[in-house]
Amino acid sequence: MTVENFSAGEIVRARGREWVVVQAGETLRLRPMSGSEEDIEDIIPELELSTVSHASFPPPDFERRGGREAAQLLKDALTLSLRRGAGPFRGAGRLNFEPRAYQLAPLIMALRQETVRLLIADDVGVGKTIEAGLILREMIDRGQIERFAVLCPPHLVDQWVEELEDKFALKATPVTASHAARLERELVGAESVFEAHRFTVVSLDFIKSLRRIDDFSRACPEMVIVDEAHTAVSAGAAKHRRFELIKRLAEDEERHMALLTATPHSGDEAAFHALLGLLRPEFERIAEAGPDERRRLRERLANHFIQRRRADIADWREPGLFPERLSAEVPYQLTGENEKFFREIIEYCAEVIESEAGDRRQRLAFWGMLALMRCVGSSPAAALRALRNRALTDVEDGDVEAAAAAALDDEEFSEDDLEPSAGLNDPRLAGLISKAEGLTANFGRDPKFQSLVATLKRFTKEGCQPVVFCRYIATAKAVGEALKAEFPRVAIDVVTGELTSEDREKRVEALGSQRDKHILVATDCLSEGINLQRHFDSVIHYDLSWNPTRHQQREGRVDRFGQKAKTVRTVLLYGENNPIDGAVLEVIIRKARAIERETGVRVPLPDDGGSLTKALMSTVLLKAKESRQLQLDLFAQARSEAEAIEIAWRNASEQEKKSRTVFAQSTLKLGDVQPEWEATRQALGGFEDVERFVAGAMKRLAAPLQLKGENAFAASLSETPETLKERFFAEGLEIEKPIRIAFEARPPSGFASVHRAHPLPAVLAETMLEFSLEDPDGPDDPAVLPRCGAWESDGVENVTLLLLLRLRHRIEARGKLTAGFSLAEEAQALALDARDLSTVLSGDKAMSLLARESGNIPAQVAQRYFEMAPDVLGQIDLVLRAYAEERAQALSDAHTRFRRALGSEAEARVAPVPPVDVIGYYVIFPKV
Repeated sequence: MTVENFSAGEIVRARGREWVVVQAGETLRLRPMSGSEEDIEDIIPELELSTVSHASFPPPDFERRGGREAAQLLKDALTLSLRRGAGPFRGAGRLNFEPRAYQLAPLIMALRQETVRLLIADDVGVGKTIEAGLILREMIDRGQIERFAVLCPPHLVDQWVEELEDKFALKATPVTASHAARLERELVGAESVFEAHRFTVVSLDFIKSLRRIDDFSRACPEMVIVDEAHTAVSAGAAKHRRFELIKRLAEDEERHMALLTATPHSGDEAAFHALLGLLRPEFERIAEAGPDERRRLRERLANHFIQRRRADIADWREPGLFPERLSAEVPYQLTGENEKFFREIIEYCAEVIESEAGDRRQRLAFWGMLALMRCVGSSPAAALRALRNRALTDVEDGDVEAAAAAALDDEEFSEDDLEPSAGLNDPRLAGLISKAEGLTANFGRDPKFQSLVATLKRFTKEGCQPVVFCRYIATAKAVGEALKAEFPRVAIDVVTGELTSEDREKRVEALGSQRDKHILVATDCLSEGINLQRHFDSVIHYDLSWNPTRHQQREGRVDRFGQKAKTVRTVLLYGENNPIDGAVLEVIIRKARAIERETGVRVPLPDDGGSLTKALMSTVLLKAKESRQLQLDLFAQARSEAEAIEIAWRNASEQEKKSRTVFAQSTLKLGDVQPEWEATRQALGGFEDVERFVAGAMKRLAAPLQLKGENAFAASLSETPETLKERFFAEGLEIEKPIRIAFEARPPSGFASVHRAHPLPAVLAETMLEFSLEDPDGPDDPAVLPRCGAWESDGVENVTLLLLLRLRHRIEARGKLTAGFSLAEEAQALALDARDLSTVLSGDKAMSLLARESGNIPAQVAQRYFEMAPDVLGQIDLVLRAYAEERAQALSDAHTRFRRALGSEAEARVAPVPPVDVIGYYVIFPKV
């Protein structure tokens, strides 16, 4: 036989076992009848040593029987093994979490487009990674794409790889500078890394060289996700190369692309419109278009751009999505030697700037001195490092733009937590260094640090798990060491940019799993990348960032989707008599909050090259030097500069406010598709189903779950049979010690969330179903579930035959890469009256009989019903076929409704693939 003799959904025999045809195209794509998606094989029938033939599914062994509990386990194993669900959401069966309704909105927008072009600009912590993953999973399962690449900053690569595998069952290959050599050694001939690996997560720093850009452009997958997309369109040589790469990819009109950013509008109009131009070239012209064309372009852009704040998401009426945030500002006073040292630094910096000749040297000196003052305000340790660095560096070596961007906490420098050098060698440095050394040696008495200790004592007493964010490595280390002396019973660790991304993640995870109380001290290397909501619920800004977006990013690491705490606390420390802190706090940070409250939108400071901030700080620095006093209100004397910042900011915010009314997608409601999503979720099983199955399966395997708290458990996989242990190990689960799990979206700290696609239920379900259907030689194996049983129940009035069924369907496929049809499977049930074999219940109502209270029945009472079972199955063949037709029609209607909601007029075609598989055969007697 050839491929043409087979079609999706049919059962075939090949290589000595039964398979289900998943796809019939150039090859036969087969999945073992009782195996998993990982066991799929592609074969060419003509090249097989033995004939590939049609086959049928074996009936149950009517001599091997069990009770209701075993039947429930088999039903759950069947349901949780389904990966190719029959509902309109084809990817739902591979998800290891339950998406919230608002996270489906970008997916609906994507499915409405022939070629996906989306800019997803939801707020920090809303779940852009999840929204992009839902699109990837759905498009793969619909056959619209076979390959994808995620382009992201290097520090986000590991997080993307982990999220894709943990939540979406997509095993992506990380492509970074450290992985490149090994990956390229494994290539064959002229093959590209991106051809050899279907799914990749690629560091933008790795791909930016001209040679690699050309290779990637040539072998680029059909779908590309660009994370932190705003970093590719701003000024700078590295960003220019990124933009040229992404623009080249976007020029292929058939390539699917999704751009992700929480800050699409950074205040740079040209950069923002360049970003929009990646969606469609005409969108770049919006700013210069006339009123009518601008209105038309914005209406078209609304199909490609979604941007929502927390308030917009609240409109979806899903309570408890995010915690309540309680914010506070905590002042401290510079006193004694600390105050004197800061005053001397201000005078020194002002004199250095005045003494420099030439515009370029003066600008470099200004930003260098500003960075030095920031170090002094951060900690004596950071000041000491900066002063020592300064003695070794010549101002002529500097880059003005880079110095300004670093001082202003530009997004590009989130990984840069080193203390800066500041310029020329100077004999005055020796005295300043000596004073910094003395203050560093007595850091425990630093007023700022003492203020932190007081805040942390209150937090730990209230049960909070805080993250302390510092600007510089030296500060973070000094704070971490001093805190260990103050809190000997609290687990404390420090994470800085000195560690690799992988090591940072390991340190965070180890700290979060150590004790009930823990404190993490980190630099801004963690303000993006590693999500901290599993183990932490509070943020303390030890150092003010001069970029309000950086504060939002820090807080967004814990205040985000999945945070289990009901309340998140944030505290901002500032020097009450530090004029620099005063200017930043009042003119930048508080103004950002005020504008956001008034306009309802959050926009980065539109400060081209730092010109506005430079004017402000120049005046503050001058006044501070002249007054010889450190007063918080010195910035008030720089009122004109502060007003210039506010005017520019407010104008940008008002423009953004007008934009948000369109792009918040408030008109996009899920009412039409929500029923289909709920039906899909119910058919595939939720957290409650997973918990019931795992608890029952582990108990049957003599390794019951151990309760470790409310809804929290420990599972000892080492006590399970060897075959299962091997499979658990292959999936990366811990065998030697119990794993800590919880069956909820927000698990307790240190516990993993377990949903249907998590390796634990996935391995249990697939193994138990496989063993039960293949009927191996070891019937006493607890993993083998009987496919027959009898019991009494108050759910029936007459003796009832309950049939647990697996139905296969062929669904007309929309994908460009599929062979016309795709396979779908569903678990169903029929309840028949044993007297005349008429249908009593079907679907969920029939399945619910497995959940009713039950009692045992003597074996001899049910014997004759099992003796009659082969004849009964022969008699009801037409009933099963009719039910399969009924289900196919219901699915056709659901798919058609879904397509209508997406704006398509096409009708869906779903056809049953006979025969119906009878997985279980049960006799239920009425309770007397």
